[in-house]
Amino acid sequence: MSWSMGEVCGMSGVTSRTLRHYHHVGLLLPESTGAGGLRRYGERELRRLQRILVMRELGLGLADIRRVLESEQDEAAALRQHLHDLEAERDRLSVLVDTVRRTVDTLEGNDVTSRPEELFEGFDTAHYSERAREEWPEQWQRAREAGDAITPAEAERMRAEAAEGMGRMAAFLRAGTPVGAAPVQAEVEWHYRQICLMWTPDAGAFAHLGRVYAEDGPWREVYERVAPGLADYQREAMEVFAEHRLGESS
Repeated sequence: MSWSMGEVCGMSGVTSRTLRHYHHVGLLLPESTGAGGLRRYGERELRRLQRILVMRELGLGLADIRRVLESEQDEAAALRQHLHDLEAERDRLSVLVDTVRRTVDTLEGNDVTSRPEELFEGFDTAHYSERAREEWPEQWQRAREAGDAITPAEAERMRAEAAEGMGRMAAFLRAGTPVGAAPVQAEVEWHYRQICLMWTPDAGAFAHLGRVYAEDGPWREVYERVAPGLADYQREAMEVFAEHRLGESS
């Protein structure tokens, strides 16, 4: 049994332009091509398209997908691995959904958040750690050693304090307080001193850390759960602190 390009587009949601591109780059060849270039796809091609779409959802680029498909021999084993990856991503997103739901309830006055550090559930710091290791190896090593010495109870307390600090910054944001105002800068100084418990950033590193908070990724998600726009507000406040407080002593 085979299906036309239009039928495949209808059942998969993929556009005909995308299917033609996949054909052009050798990623998904049709089962046959008839008169006038009409493409038809069989069950084998539909399964391959499914795998392509799964890997796209997992964030792989077309070149990487092609290498994966060309290197695999056992289709069932490959699908089991894709299933495992999807289940892991589902579980991670489930935690994030519950976390955001609790935050929304809190902001709307239906406070069901028993611990403020729940903001960080589902938070993945792995890629931040790797970047820090490459960019600031000495500071990364000191931070890692300090982190290894922290007990679970201390880690929970620090997460709770960080969440409370975000809440105070969110209050300034909602009130329209300028980032250079003394109360905001005092809050940023508190944040700086908390960081210094692990490592001591100079002006450039502290400003860069603020930009990391605001870039797309887990940190921005956490700040935006507390208040929309908070990640950029935090970044701007940290840049002011770095320039006017840390810059003076560097």
